[in-house]
Amino acid sequence: LIATLTHSGLAIGGLFVVRMLAPFLVSPIAGVMIDRYDRKKLLIFSDIARGFTVLGFLVVRSPEQVWLLYVLTAIQMGFSGFFFPARNAILPDIVSPKALGTANTLSTSTWSVMLALGAALGGFAAAEWGIYPSFAIDGATFFLSAWFIYRLDFTPRPDMDGSDQSIRSALREYLYGLRYLWEHKQVFIITSLKSVMGFSISGAFQVIQIKIAEQIFIVGEGGRIGLGWMYAVVGVGTGLGPIVARRLTGDRDAPMRIAIGFAYFIAALGLIIIAQFVSFEWILVGSLLRGIGAGINWVFSTQLIFQMIPDNVRGRVFSTEFAMLTLMNASAATIGGWGIDQPKFGMQSVLFGMISLTIFFGTAWLLWIWISERKHVG
Repeated sequence: LIATLTHSGLAIGGLFVVRMLAPFLVSPIAGVMIDRYDRKKLLIFSDIARGFTVLGFLVVRSPEQVWLLYVLTAIQMGFSGFFFPARNAILPDIVSPKALGTANTLSTSTWSVMLALGAALGGFAAAEWGIYPSFAIDGATFFLSAWFIYRLDFTPRPDMDGSDQSIRSALREYLYGLRYLWEHKQVFIITSLKSVMGFSISGAFQVIQIKIAEQIFIVGEGGRIGLGWMYAVVGVGTGLGPIVARRLTGDRDAPMRIAIGFAYFIAALGLIIIAQFVSFEWILVGSLLRGIGAGINWVFSTQLIFQMIPDNVRGRVFSTEFAMLTLMNASAATIGGWGIDQPKFGMQSVLFGMISLTIFFGTAWLLWIWISERKHVG
């Protein structure tokens, strides 16, 4: 919608900045609330609030109303800052430790399949009926999600009573979460993996793929079907990648860490293929590989955190992780959107910058594993 109304890469990048900064700003209170209150109720409330917010997009009809699109997006993503950390935090509460790895992989894979189907159907619906009916359908899906969560059998911990609601108590709990990460350097580094991925693989590409769909390989009116296909193959990659990789690694710590390192290089290969701009089919192949690398990173880093932290700080750790991810995504989207609009840079230069960063971070991660292993053996 914002691309149609503004035709500006910087405006698109600005929207992604809003999408990413809103969860970052709510993360301190979100983490405390997830560890203090009933996680199931927080999930339901977040979904209902996001559903009504998305329906608000229906009133944005002209360039003069773009500001409202930014406001509504900030509200939607602010509630997402509660939803996604709470979803991660509640998972070990509803499955046995033995089944946690499988549940984590299935959770991400089903999310990816829904992303693939939703993106494809959304692109087709937007091309066939227009953007606004797609927003109405999108809003309805949040209410459906809330209904599914309502049916979930979940009993909160006895200490989740939220009896002390003072600001001092909330601040103390938040600072305890930060201190926990500071005192557990391995947990902090693994918690940073998604944000590193966002900065190198994801953030700027959110802007780039819109430009590819609209200006280079136009499939459907305004490139909406093409964009739907790109989202779809990324969803397939993020779903299949962790499933295949987990057959080799299981839930063993060392193999998962090594797989994360190789995942960066798989994603880099995907970006290299995309940067050639050979054809739309090759764009999809590159997007698939990028999705595979990102999916392995996402699932395995989450699983490592599950296996390393206690329940009472889970909400604050995952909230901090999500905050760092959104901040790095926002930074990358801003830089990418600006670079695309500069005649001396453009999309290809931004892509090559992303490739260099991805290879660098993958190499640094594998070196850190090697150094840590030598220290452990020594």
